[in-house]
Amino acid sequence: MASKPPPPSRAAAEDTATAQQSTVKTAERTYPFISRREIEALISEGRHIIIVDQYVLKVDAWVKYHPGGDKAIKHMIGRDATDEVNGLHSPEARAQMNRYRVGRIPGRWKNFLPPIQGGKFRPRGEEGEEWEEESPEIRARAANYDEDTSFGSSSFASQAASTESESSRTPSPAPSPVFDDGESAPELNQLRARSNARSKSAVSRSDSFTSISSIEDEKASAKGADDGPRDGMAHLDALTRQEIRLDLDKYPPLDEGTQDTVIRKYRELNERIKAEGLYDCNYVAYAIEGFRYTLLFCGCLLFLKWGWYVPSAFCLGSFWHQLVFTAHDAGHMGITHHFHVDTVIGIIIADFIGGLSLGWWKRNHNVHHIITNSPEHDPDIEHLPFFAISHRFFTNLRSTYYDRVMEYDIFAKFFVSLQHYLYYIVMMFARLNLYRLSWEYLLKGQAPKHGPAWWHRHLELVGQVFFWYWFGYGIMYKAIDGNWNRFVFFMISHAVTSPLHVQITLSHFAMSTSDLGPHESFPQRMLRTTMDVDCPEWLDFFHGGLQFQAIHHLYPRIPRHNLRKTQKLVQDFCNDVGIPYALYGFVEGNKHVIGRLADVARQAAILRKCQQTIVDGSIGHSHAH
Repeated sequence: MASKPPPPSRAAAEDTATAQQSTVKTAERTYPFISRREIEALISEGRHIIIVDQYVLKVDAWVKYHPGGDKAIKHMIGRDATDEVNGLHSPEARAQMNRYRVGRIPGRWKNFLPPIQGGKFRPRGEEGEEWEEESPEIRARAANYDEDTSFGSSSFASQAASTESESSRTPSPAPSPVFDDGESAPELNQLRARSNARSKSAVSRSDSFTSISSIEDEKASAKGADDGPRDGMAHLDALTRQEIRLDLDKYPPLDEGTQDTVIRKYRELNERIKAEGLYDCNYVAYAIEGFRYTLLFCGCLLFLKWGWYVPSAFCLGSFWHQLVFTAHDAGHMGITHHFHVDTVIGIIIADFIGGLSLGWWKRNHNVHHIITNSPEHDPDIEHLPFFAISHRFFTNLRSTYYDRVMEYDIFAKFFVSLQHYLYYIVMMFARLNLYRLSWEYLLKGQAPKHGPAWWHRHLELVGQVFFWYWFGYGIMYKAIDGNWNRFVFFMISHAVTSPLHVQITLSHFAMSTSDLGPHESFPQRMLRTTMDVDCPEWLDFFHGGLQFQAIHHLYPRIPRHNLRKTQKLVQDFCNDVGIPYALYGFVEGNKHVIGRLADVARQAAILRKCQQTIVDGSIGHSHAH
């Protein structure tokens, strides 16, 4: 007798019910096919056009109402946003999007580069070929470089070469940091094939980012910088091409067939995750979390009553540190999966108890999830003047999120040169910057004023007043005697939250910041720019799910207590499609972050030498005349 299949999980059943309702509602209308040229013309007119499940959506009317902010939508214009939309939105929200359908596309969609990222679109009636961003392969080999180009090479190349030699059964030349135009496409494809085979047979640990620079690298770089005059921008250009080339060598090719396979298997995995109930929240785990939070806050009040300000501040900082994890879950609708319920939970935790704006976090975090580790676009890595995790920040990049130029000025040059020494010190006070960003979001009216989230800002403002009353007035002023004690309490309570900021930056600071163009699939970009932290299960409470950031970036709405169960499935997926899965211990991961910061600081020093050499040469030349 055949056994009955297991019943579908609650999340899977809800998804199915929502999809059926959506099918009934949309079956009455047949949408026309819209040509690529027409879509291009609409975008050139300022329309917000995205592709979801083969349908063309015109979301102009929704942009100002979007609870996740307008920037997230703008980064999807002209793109197939199916995976991003499904990953970040509930079934109900996805069903609501059907009202913005205006047509269909025939066959596979080839992504445009969105206008916010520099894409250009032909107006209606204009002749000529479609503008397309230069491919990463062409950018990686765009110009001839003489042997001196290697003077600025970091351990990108040396690491790739060592990994290649260790994992290859047959001897093969190590990839060169110099991009020779004479290299043929077949040779490049062979190198990619070897890299893909390597990642398929590899265990879950993968060197997916820059390692710590060696002393030999520094000496070689310094020597190269002193060999003669050199244009600093050309040096940075060479570094950019190196990073692109090494990512192309390490990750699956960007051709349609390969990326379509990655996407198909990624979606199949999502269905398996739903079927196994991994989207269902474990409320018992949250009860345990609540008990831990209560103990910490009661400890804070008890020590405060006894006048033991240091242990009281430590308990309060630990309380804030732990609470943020649940606020993160609520912001992703990972608790009840209901938009307003989870949002209220998040606001109570973030605003009323923590003094941080959940709305600001959503606006910031959604962009981070879509365009992860892009120096121009991802606010989570835009930390000048204190940190630069890529040499590209030396070029006064314009942030599309903050809509301003990130000046690489005298202050940035000072802090970046010491960033690998100052990292943990700055992290101790990172929470102060979150206060600033939260108030900036709330007071400048960046929150939606209409739509389903119109009232969230008002609730957040009440929460901010409540927080500064109980913490600022009730604890800092009324409960603590003396300004020195108040200062010590404030500093310790905020410094204790520093592991949170280390955990947040750990997952991305050491990973790739290369731009491989609009044709890279969503899952490949997430795995290329994100690492996971390996830790024993009993320590999961300390990391709060942030140790599974790569998995979280693939499937943001999975409750964090289920991420460990999902890890094996994601590792199998990575091995299947040939994408390296970066997994490191907490200490080892920190070493890589410090190594990246030191590497970028070293490149900043080389750039200064290049520029000084040019200045000195110009002065000497003028004196000669």
